[in-house]
Amino acid sequence: MKATVNGIETHYELHGREGAPWLVFSHSLACSSRMWEPQVAEFGDRYRVLVYDLRGHGASAAPAGPYSMEQLADDLKGLLDALGIRRTHFVGLSIGGAIGQTFALRHPGIFAGLVLADTNSAQSPQTLAQWEERIRIAESKGLQPLVEPTLERWFTEPFRKSRPEVVKEIGALIASTPVAGYVGCGRAIVGMNLTARLKEIKAPVLAIAGESDVALPGTRLIHEKIPGSKLVVLREAAHISNLEQPEAFNRALAEFLSSLPSA
Repeated sequence: MKATVNGIETHYELHGREGAPWLVFSHSLACSSRMWEPQVAEFGDRYRVLVYDLRGHGASAAPAGPYSMEQLADDLKGLLDALGIRRTHFVGLSIGGAIGQTFALRHPGIFAGLVLADTNSAQSPQTLAQWEERIRIAESKGLQPLVEPTLERWFTEPFRKSRPEVVKEIGALIASTPVAGYVGCGRAIVGMNLTARLKEIKAPVLAIAGESDVALPGTRLIHEKIPGSKLVVLREAAHISNLEQPEAFNRALAEFLSSLPSA
């Protein structure tokens, strides 16, 4: 399904039981809503699940950038408004988590529960340089040269060897991401600086990350800065922890959601 929100056409899917509490998932850079399949299958019997493709990704429109994190958060707000969703739980991984932080600060009171997975609130000088190099490669050569190094960061070596079909599918999503979408969202990541405002987030928060994820220090910092938040570190997982350890990810998510009032 598609809706025109915030000036662009956004692809989304609805799963699960109508009338159940809402649960929204926001995906990583260079992926799509397809990365949430294990979670859709697990939570569809208890929640009304919304997954969507970010601006510049999947089947959503890919306008020229740069984009901002505020713009990406407003894309989500427009989609929720179009669907009549006034209260929901939210799960975001990587840039999806950054969108979740920005949304919670920009549109307080909508998230009943906020899950920030494998994400950061700002970039260090080192990671800023890395993002500039990735953007340069994407603009000059396309996404294909970024596929293998990205997969090496996103999944541990044992998983890459034992589950090549999953890794291949994610690699295909990376390669097929429009350059405008990758670069636009990359610029949003570069411009993000939310750390000082994290204490303003009032929704209950679960911070979750793979123990081998380079973003783990950033996710841990988010936990430290948001009062009352919970931190879960998943063993034998890197950046795309919901796919590398789906059972453990789902268990942590289920325990967190069950501790909250209904959305």
